[in-house]
Amino acid sequence: MFAPISGAALAQGVAWPNRTITLVLPFAAGSGTDTTTRIISQHLSAALGVGIVIDNKPGANGMIAATYAARAAPDGYTLFVTTNTTHSANPYLLKTLTYDPVKDFAPIARTGDLPFMLVVHPDLPAKTVAELVAYGRANPGKLTYASGSSSSIVSGATFAHNAGIDMLHVPYKSSPPALNDVIGGRISMIFIDVLTGLPHVKGNALRALAVTTRERSPLVPELPSMQEAGVPDFDITSWQGYFAPANTPKEIVTRLNAEIRKIVENPAIKAQLATLGMDAFSGTPEQLGAFVGDQLVLWEKLIRNAGIEKQ
Repeated sequence: MFAPISGAALAQGVAWPNRTITLVLPFAAGSGTDTTTRIISQHLSAALGVGIVIDNKPGANGMIAATYAARAAPDGYTLFVTTNTTHSANPYLLKTLTYDPVKDFAPIARTGDLPFMLVVHPDLPAKTVAELVAYGRANPGKLTYASGSSSSIVSGATFAHNAGIDMLHVPYKSSPPALNDVIGGRISMIFIDVLTGLPHVKGNALRALAVTTRERSPLVPELPSMQEAGVPDFDITSWQGYFAPANTPKEIVTRLNAEIRKIVENPAIKAQLATLGMDAFSGTPEQLGAFVGDQLVLWEKLIRNAGIEKQ
């Protein structure tokens, strides 16, 4: 008779939101997802009239954060901002998955794409992808590539497989420390999101060779695509979106979707995110749900074709 009222029921019975909202992220501070989320969250906080805090939970290829968010109360106060790492690739990269990317989450809104690019240490004797491939073939096992996300894992393995070169994979908990070791010359290269990598390229700490998308990116139009640079069947894009725990009330999801879409479709905010390397756009919760389903099929194929075994 006096059983506790569930978070969902409480959310339906009182005005939402009336307290701080937590955005859980699967990557460390300083990553591309972290940087863009902090910008979007400032505007979302103002629109909703409550505070928003970022809770970075890197590790286990995003599984720690995804599991935490999936098990949170479905009351609209804990949301998950994530990418293809947790919701497209992990089911085919990890032997054990402690969450279901479809059943455990309610899609809210897609916020855009974060194109990746191949960057190498400047001391590496390769100024083009073709030269890098030639060097790799002439020096089997000498090249190493770092990773801090599924996009970098799959991009590196796809490059090695499709170019026919032998490279050692060195995984990291998140992208910032992986990038630091490439900058320090301890690792040969990394596939990194444009937002995180571009400042180091402009500062001459890294050399950019290509983007991972099928066509050139308008964010870095001077860089060829991997396919254009001579690596066949290469087309990998990292996407970003907001999710809530499954069974979150539809009214909350609808309100969040409306506010997030207003933010990312605002020309000024869209332009700001573009300068950081993010192609911002959005859509309905239903469109994000369908997109996740399509991406699961796509990433299974990418991982299978790259010959990556589950860890």
